Amino acid sequence: MGAAVAVVGGGISGLTAAWELIRADPTLQITVLDAGDEVGGKLRRATVAGVSIDVGAESMLARRPEAVGLVEELGLADRLVHPEPVGASIWSRGRLHPMPKGTLMGVPASPGTARGLLSDDEVARAESEAQQRFSPIEQDLSVGDFVAGRVGDAVVDRLVEPLLGGVYAGHARQLSLHATVAPLWQAATRGDSLLRAAERAAVAAVGNQAPVFAGLVGGIAVLPQRLAELLSARGVRIESGAIVRRVERTPSGWRVVAGPVPAPVAWDVDGVVLATPAAPAARLLRDHAPLAADALAQVDYASMAIVTLALPAATVPDLPGSGFLVPPVEGHTIKAATFSAAKWRWVADAGAEQGVVLLRASIGRHGEVADLQRPDEELVARARRDLSEALGAVLPAPVDSRVQRWGGALPQYAVGHVERVATIREGVADLPGLEVCGAAYDGVGIPACIGSGRSAAETLLTHLRSVPATEGQ
Repeated sequence: MGAAVAVVGGGISGLTAAWELIRADPTLQITVLDAGDEVGGKLRRATVAGVSIDVGAESMLARRPEAVGLVEELGLADRLVHPEPVGASIWSRGRLHPMPKGTLMGVPASPGTARGLLSDDEVARAESEAQQRFSPIEQDLSVGDFVAGRVGDAVVDRLVEPLLGGVYAGHARQLSLHATVAPLWQAATRGDSLLRAAERAAVAAVGNQAPVFAGLVGGIAVLPQRLAELLSARGVRIESGAIVRRVERTPSGWRVVAGPVPAPVAWDVDGVVLATPAAPAARLLRDHAPLAADALAQVDYASMAIVTLALPAATVPDLPGSGFLVPPVEGHTIKAATFSAAKWRWVADAGAEQGVVLLRASIGRHGEVADLQRPDEELVARARRDLSEALGAVLPAPVDSRVQRWGGALPQYAVGHVERVATIREGVADLPGLEVCGAAYDGVGIPACIGSGRSAAETLLTHLRSVPATEGQ
């Protein structure tokens, strides 16, 4: 019998870690302990008007290999799809503006292409950046502060904020340049023009014909569900509703204690992967790596909600493109909308069978919780109101709706995040047989989380191969 491993957390990072471990060594005795009622974390489906649809993340970056590679490993390649070739918009200054071409996280290679979103004076302010000289920066600062100093506040408020907020549900003037937008950070450390950096990125994008994003027929949540099925088939034990209360050192490895306080359940294992959000990881590491725990405790999270609407198909107005983003300066309740039926052919087909058109809206940014305290029916009404205003047509009452609340959904990579992660990894490196992974460290997207899980598993495997196994429980 092989070594015993506990994976704490059943989101995509933890499931990937377990998958990598069991594929590399089928003799391992692996237990996945997940606090939720089902695995998958923020990848989840729900049935709305008879259609099973994502109510968490609904797409993944396709130009990174991790997610598409895992899809293929799991035998899901025939479900892989890409969005329909329709553009997105930004709802600002009273109307929908087509997303400007050739932007680097909102920084336009040619500011004139954003005219309308930007006034003539704001375009001129941005264009002047290309003629200036800059000294390289040496310390991290926020994306918003850096970009505003180069090309003006309006570019941040009208372009960078909605794009960056769509990824992190955060604020550009709080998020780390170093941790969130690598090309802009590289340009900053070289003293390069941001417009020139955006131009280089645009040229590179033209030469890359591969689709940017991908999804799965049936929803992205199919991915963790298939992972769980295959893990179980290989003997991996998955425990849902298992809250891990502490992790203890033992002479030969680790003891993981879960369950209710009056009746705890303990697993003696040779290795542990902590694939949890930052706060529970900090709690579990407090007695073993206090500096790492302190750094983890500094990682804040944004809460949000996804409002899915099923509208009667016969009375839905034309939906322009795949959806739109909303700059926070506009003061609307929703921060983004996805016209799911226009973006994904499989959603359109499934909705047509039920006589509905499906779309969704996102609500909530970091530190903005007032809207999220409203009841479901009010969030549905506010989403419908904002969507109607943006489209210039009153949307019909939905035949069905779903409000999925995500408390502590997205980690905020605040200024200094890269240094915090280095402190965490340094502390964890002193704990043989214990690894961490997840969205709190090196990226919040699905490919980054998959890569994080694989990396943790590979490091743990190296450790397990160097020590004799104990008898797992």
